[in-house]
Parts: sequence; structure tokens; C-alpha cells
Amino acid sequence: MEIIRGIHNIKPRHRGCIVTIGNFDGVHLGHQAILRQVQARSEEIAAPAMLICFEPQPKEFFDLYNAPARLTRFREKVELLAEHGIDKVLCLKFDEQTRSMSAAAFIDLLATKLQVRAVFAGDDARFGNDRTGDFVMLQAAGEKYGFDVTNLYTLTVNEARVSSTRIRECLALGDFDLAEKLLGRPYSITGKVVYGRQLGRTLDAPTANIQLHRYRAPIDGVYAIEIQCLGGTYRGVANVGVRPTLNDATVKPILEVHIFDFAQNLYGQTVKVIFRKKIREEQKFSGLAALKEAIRADIEVARTYFAARDQ
Repeated sequence: MEIIRGIHNIKPRHRGCIVTIGNFDGVHLGHQAILRQVQARSEEIAAPAMLICFEPQPKEFFDLYNAPARLTRFREKVELLAEHGIDKVLCLKFDEQTRSMSAAAFIDLLATKLQVRAVFAGDDARFGNDRTGDFVMLQAAGEKYGFDVTNLYTLTVNEARVSSTRIRECLALGDFDLAEKLLGRPYSITGKVVYGRQLGRTLDAPTANIQLHRYRAPIDGVYAIEIQCLGGTYRGVANVGVRPTLNDATVKPILEVHIFDFAQNLYGQTVKVIFRKKIREEQKFSGLAALKEAIRADIEVARTYFAARDQ
């Protein structure tokens, strides 16, 4: 996988790709259906497959604090894209200059700078300043410059469209079974374990703290989880939120994981946390004693859940 950051880093070797465009947040089943088509065409004509995306995502640029919570961080997304056949990611910084790019300039990027062989896009595609470019314009450009344009159709599951929005709704409801069906894999968060305030030890529940590096997370509350680390898979409970009992309400959300029967050092390790069941919402307790009792109860609920799951 090669990541190309910005138009100025496009080199002659990047020309002639098969291209699709979009955020691809979550790389869910709908995205995977697109990627299969891109990969098939890539193999058919022996041309690399490329995704063009934006960082930050446009909605984050316009309203960071109210933009939809990401299902995947950029690094997670890139790893998933590589698994599904994408060879190169052209990541364009979304700023005032990018926002004001005309539809004609975007066509020039595809036709001249990248010299694309084929483009896969939905018939509702919009691009360029004020979203003035559309699928018809893309088709006309393909005819003019000699690249194919393929219309992508929406994938449905249970007669409903597969989308990142629908998956966020499932996660908010704690419906991890349906989220897994839509994603094609269990919902998880990957991140590096960092030093925290060491309060978990005083609560008889030492935790691995994982920074989410986002202002919003698609989930919040307490969960029964599995964690992949140090070459193994372990079980535990996790809290996603701002720890209101500890007066941390002004910070970004953090993921804290207590692993059952585990005493190894995870600082600096990259781990994957797989969410299996929502136990409760995050809440503010009267003090550390009440919080400690709630954590004890959460652990008992999670252990009971996994015991039943094993039967």
C-alpha cells in the first residue's frame, strides 16, 4: 500500500490507475462490493487500484464537533483497504483551497495528472466547489479523455441500504450483531496503549488506556469486549467516554480496557478491542467508592455474558 499525500506528490508512476473516490469510513460491505469491482478491473487490465479520499473528511472541516463520529481512524481504514485490493491511496488535505477546487479542476486531476484508466462512482456522485460536478459530467469527461466510468449501485442488507450512518445507528443501540453483518467483521477499535492516571489500580481494576484521537466516538458506555494483544485474545470490560466521575468531562473520549486475569505490560503496544455487548451507559457516580462497586458489577455481567456465550 502506498499513501500519496497531496496532489503535489503525484509522480509519473502514479498514472494509469483504476480509481474510486470517497471517505470509505468503516470499509463496510457496501464499500467492499465497490472494492471488488475495482480490484477485478485492476486485475483485468493490470493497472493499480487507487482510492482518492480527503483528510479531514469534508463534514469535519465544516463542523468538527458535530461531524459524524468515524467508524475507523485513517490508519485502520488504510489497512482495511489494503486487505480489499487497493494499492494506492491519494489523500488530499481538505482545506479552503481544496474546498474551492472547481469541478473542472477535479476532472483535470483525474484526466491529466493521474491519467486514470477507469473511474468507479455512484450516480449520485458530487465533486468540485459547491458540488457542481456530477456523474453525467464524469461520464462526459470519460468520453473526452478516454477513461471508462462505471456506475456503482447501492448494496442492501435486510432490504435497507448498507451505509456508515446505518452502522453508527446500530452501534448507538448496542446492536453489535447487525453492525457485524453490515461491516463484514466485528466492530473494533485499534490503538496504542498509553500511560493514564493509574486510578484503575486503586479501583481493583487496572486498565489499558487507548487514546482515540477524535472528538467523538461512535460508541460510549461500558462493554464486554475481547482484546487482541501480545499474540493472544483475552476478555474483559471497556469504558468509552470522558470519565465524568473523575471530572474529565472536558477531554476527548478515551477507551479504557480492564482485561480479566491479565498482568502483562501493554504500554506502547498496539491492540485491537472487539466490542461484543453493551452493559450500560457511562454515568457519573457520587464518588470513587460507588464507581468501584459499579465496575465490580460490570465485570460480573461481562463474565456471565462470556460464560453463556461459551456454552
